[in-house]
Amino acid sequence: MNSKVWFYLGAGVLTHMFWWSAVAKLLDLPATQAEMAHFGLNPPWLFALGTIALQLAGSALVIFGGRLAWLGAAALSLFTLATIPISHDFWNMQGQAAVLEKLWAQEHVSIVGGLIVAALLSSRLEDAHP
Repeated sequence: MNSKVWFYLGAGVLTHMFWWSAVAKLLDLPATQAEMAHFGLNPPWLFALGTIALQLAGSALVIFGGRLAWLGAAALSLFTLATIPISHDFWNMQGQAAVLEKLWAQEHVSIVGGLIVAALLSSRLEDAHP
């Protein structure tokens, strides 16, 4: 397989957590709104729809955006980092819950690194194969 095929495969896997989350949220909007309300995001319907749109558009840009992949990577990175204080506030927890939430936060930071690499690779592939 050529490098573009590998890139699309890798970018699809990297963004899986975003586009799959968006599909799941679309399939159960009441639960999605309840999740938004649980984290104090009001109005829940607006945050639900915004999250779905951001996850789908950001994923599509990372995978298919070429030179605009950086825009999708930036949006998904900011979104991912914003979830840490909202839903993974391990510094306010004790024991095993704190350990697990800290691991989730660390995983989120790693995902941001992957998104940066994907955006850079996408740009390079576009330059190599216009």
